[in-house]
Amino acid sequence: MKWKSLLLIFAIFILSIFAIISIPKLPLFQENQKTKIQDQHEEPEVKEAGNVAALQEEKNDKKEETVEEKAARIVDDMSLGEKVGQLLMVGFKSTEKDEAITDLIVNKHIGSVILFDRNMETPEQVAQLNNSLQRLALKKRFGVPLMIGVDQEGGDILRMREKVSPIPSQQKLGQAANEKAVYDIALLNGRELAAMGFHLNFAPVLDLSETDSRSFGTNPEAVYTYGAKVVQGLHEAKITATLKHFPGNGRSSVDPHIDTSSVKADKLDLENSDIYPFKKLIENTDHNQFFIMMTHIKYPSYDPSKPASLSSVMIQKLLREKLGYKGIVVTDDLEMGAVNKYYSYEDMAIEAINAGADLLLVCHEYEHQVEVYNGLVKAVKDGKIQEKRINEAVTRVLMHKLSTIQNPIVDPQYAKETVGSKEHKTLIENWMNTKEQ
Repeated sequence: MKWKSLLLIFAIFILSIFAIISIPKLPLFQENQKTKIQDQHEEPEVKEAGNVAALQEEKNDKKEETVEEKAARIVDDMSLGEKVGQLLMVGFKSTEKDEAITDLIVNKHIGSVILFDRNMETPEQVAQLNNSLQRLALKKRFGVPLMIGVDQEGGDILRMREKVSPIPSQQKLGQAANEKAVYDIALLNGRELAAMGFHLNFAPVLDLSETDSRSFGTNPEAVYTYGAKVVQGLHEAKITATLKHFPGNGRSSVDPHIDTSSVKADKLDLENSDIYPFKKLIENTDHNQFFIMMTHIKYPSYDPSKPASLSSVMIQKLLREKLGYKGIVVTDDLEMGAVNKYYSYEDMAIEAINAGADLLLVCHEYEHQVEVYNGLVKAVKDGKIQEKRINEAVTRVLMHKLSTIQNPIVDPQYAKETVGSKEHKTLIENWMNTKEQ
């Protein structure tokens, strides 16, 4: 029994020693376990923080995309149909988004719209209409906004006359105004247009004429000076101007809406008078601030067979090469009698694009707009238009949109408060009263 007692005492001794050795280490084990568990939770956070830092560093290192680069990227990704749609500006017949304009924007990828009196009832309604059209365009895969234009010259050419401010005609301004008044009125006009969601005004008219109420007069220098002030005022209001009708309609007595005509003057005469205001604006103004609209009239001293709008001699050789214009060239409405009596819509479109136009106006009939669109797509596929020419025009249009249209959706309430406001009307009335005394 004695040996059993000794064995029991020895076992208790061993266990005691083990317990003494183990007890101090228990907290350390627990702490280690806690640390390991903590590490398991913290490791992803450390990695996440590292990823964010790496991404931020990569973003900082990456060069910000320029307008040119973004436009080029979009053009590279566009289908032929999407490209062609950006080259058309169309009108429609309703005060609301209708089936025709919806189809044109959604399925034909149309990139620009023009409004007329038939579309316009109140400033608030116009803003809502333009917003609804923009939302159609912004939902498309590139999210490129529409460019929305209007003819708001003043005088006889004044859309929604009863609601907007009474902008005087260019003739009245040319006869009695000073440069500051022309600028102030253009700025006022531009602010009203911008409030309703417009980006482009088809003004000023630079035609030289003594009798046409749309003209500043017959003095080329004065027409240039006043035209430059209109461009400046509109630009200040974030509206792009349009110089028209290159190279000058003033000598023609035939309305191009009805039929064609020819101006017999020689090149030297034209360049010293009719073309002079365009030339000076091209020389002295940023080309992104204005488009140039080509007339449908013929100028045999330059091109004996084709109207200016379809002539590569007029657009490429004269306007681009000789005068150095690098901005957007837009045709007058292709539905005018001066051209649609003599060309199919498909042929007109092909001729205009090949001549160097970037934007084609087709203002009225859905069938004609579809004919122009389909004709251009087919012409590229058939080799009648080089896709390089299409890409050149689309790039100009996209670069202009990306650099000028920052907020395509506007506030209808602001339009209601701004357009035709008492302050605007008072400014114009005060100027008119001053000039009449």
